Amino acid sequence: VQLQASGGGLVQAGGSLRLSCAASGGSFRSYDMGWFRRAPGREREFVATINWSGGTTDYADSVKGRFTISRDNAKKTVYLQMNSLKPEDTGAYYCAARKSAVYSRGSVYEADYAHWGQGTLVTVSS
Repeated sequence: VQLQASGGGLVQAGGSLRLSCAASGGSFRSYDMGWFRRAPGREREFVATINWSGGTTDYADSVKGRFTISRDNAKKTVYLQMNSLKPEDTGAYYCAARKSAVYSRGSVYEADYAHWGQGTLVTVSS
């Protein structure tokens, strides 16, 4: 499966952005999806995950209550709604896909994901 992330940009602190990740070339319903980010000078870190059905989600503690991951299997797209953005949310955001199992709940581990998008840059100004 190929992934194309979009929706990044420059926003003031307290603002919102919605990232999208469009999939092609595979059966989207067969994949759990995740969002990761890399801040300047730091390693890539987990942000959010959603299982193949959309019934289970998980978030990094730093974004809980502010970010929402969702998916539209008919459109083969996963979204990350980001509200109350902070300067520390600045970074390149990557979507990723991993083949799911029947009882899969998504994954917080970067190594579990075999497919990655190219990243979209989010800059939050103070």
